[in-house]
Amino acid sequence: MGTPTRSTELTARQLKISPEVAWYCESRGVPLPTCAPKIRTPEPRKVKGARFDPDRVDKVVFEVFPRLSHTQGVWAGKPLRPDPWQVAYILAPVYGWVRKNDAGDWVRIIRTEYVDIPRKNGKTTIVGGQLIYLTAADGEAGAQVFAAATGKDQARYCFDPIKSLAEKSPALKSHVKVTASRIVHPKSGSYFAVVSSIADLLHGANVHGAGVDELHKHKSREMLDAIQTGTGARAQPLVIIVTTADDGRPNTIYAEVRGYCEQLARGVFTDPTFYGVVFGAADNDDPFVETTWRKANPGYGISPTREFLESEAAKAQNSPANLAKFKRLHLAISTKQETKYVDLPVWDRNASLVDEASLAGRDCYGGLDLASTTDLSAFCLDFPDGDGGHDVIWRLWLPEEALAKVDERTAGAASVWAREGFLTVMPGAVADYDFIRAQINRDRETFRVREVAFDPWNSSQLVVDLMADGVEMVNHRQGFASMSSPMKELLRILLEGTAEKPRYRHGGNPALRWQVDNLAVAMDPAGNVKPDKAVSADKIDGVVAAVMALDRAMRAQKPKISVYNTRGLEVG
Repeated sequence: MGTPTRSTELTARQLKISPEVAWYCESRGVPLPTCAPKIRTPEPRKVKGARFDPDRVDKVVFEVFPRLSHTQGVWAGKPLRPDPWQVAYILAPVYGWVRKNDAGDWVRIIRTEYVDIPRKNGKTTIVGGQLIYLTAADGEAGAQVFAAATGKDQARYCFDPIKSLAEKSPALKSHVKVTASRIVHPKSGSYFAVVSSIADLLHGANVHGAGVDELHKHKSREMLDAIQTGTGARAQPLVIIVTTADDGRPNTIYAEVRGYCEQLARGVFTDPTFYGVVFGAADNDDPFVETTWRKANPGYGISPTREFLESEAAKAQNSPANLAKFKRLHLAISTKQETKYVDLPVWDRNASLVDEASLAGRDCYGGLDLASTTDLSAFCLDFPDGDGGHDVIWRLWLPEEALAKVDERTAGAASVWAREGFLTVMPGAVADYDFIRAQINRDRETFRVREVAFDPWNSSQLVVDLMADGVEMVNHRQGFASMSSPMKELLRILLEGTAEKPRYRHGGNPALRWQVDNLAVAMDPAGNVKPDKAVSADKIDGVVAAVMALDRAMRAQKPKISVYNTRGLEVG
């Protein structure tokens, strides 16, 4: 494979395009796009044995797609030629990167393609073209390719445009048979169909390809799980998720997948099988100027047209409801803002080394966050150094039966954390509080644990037992009044720290790094802050425990600080 020219390489770097894809576009006469994605995960360039295969991309871009025809509007009947941004950011990365599998065959590395993009940017054609390719041209015998719908009505909405692509493309007619509910490729024994229930997939589905349109309309992750688990017997399956932004609700399948994409882009995890791009404007961009429209819409000028967005923007200026819809659907700006509190580079530069043996006998202060009995629990010990700095260690516990779900959300990292000692997996389906009690008492034998703060709302018999053991337990509620001061102090200490002189030394605990990246906060009109589990991307229990531990350390260092907690077990 060649290399791009110097000027192309510089432009490609600015546009977040890899050297391989830049070379491909230059060598094939494909102009580089002018609209870079807001977020993009790394291409699998560093996977052992990976190589970029331009012939595979040629087959999709120049052999299969042009055999299909546009079905609507001014382009109806014309060949379906992918736009430069679709080649550079979707087709070339997804279909170009390959490696040998255990059988010695070259297969695609990327198995999940995630495209988050405003409306009217050609979602239907880019998804439909790929699903037809996977059905009739991917070289897979007996391929089963599906579009996942949320119900029977959406099933027709998913199937009909792809059916129309197949029916109205003369070059395809002799290769496929189109029925009322399927597109069949007799030569390979493959077919494409729509599924609108889990039952449709559970009866022997052997998924080679799938398209999930408008992920935010799916009320749970069951359909996506069924599709992904159904790909296990295929050599190079591909699940394509193409969606517009949702309205910012937490704890949805959209929030989970979008959050995972963002974490991969930030380098929190590494998952070469997942590739995602997110197009959109920044939250503070002016929604009524053309530069913002161009920034958010890679197909701007063709689809959507300037006239269309100008008309939609005019409606948005006259109605708050229309403004929210315009920002979400056409600029990919969530209308419900979430506030990220700690940037990962700030957290990382404070890592340092934490030697537990050297902390033996030192004063420390604890924070205990007990989640539900089937979820993560966290205990943090904060060791103030007397000079404004802190050494911090954590104990994290998770029931064994919950590990698989956390693994799903962390690309298997949770099991790695367990093997490396950062997470303790307890036998069974629920938390074993005797197990947690024993660990806290072992820590008391090693360190001088002065106090342990806990949330009385979620207290349990464990708190009573620890008090009986002689632990000084302190109520610490989770409202603005009790959380804001230590939250702000935590951020101040982190910002003050440097790699040369870290102030909040946490040892680079990877399980905590994940939780810090998940952390979002709520803010009241007075500027007080508190951790917000409802809108945080995922678990933050270890951070909450750390904030409570820091609060007790602060009080010990500054006895005159206002008291807003009461000691002992509070009932009611």
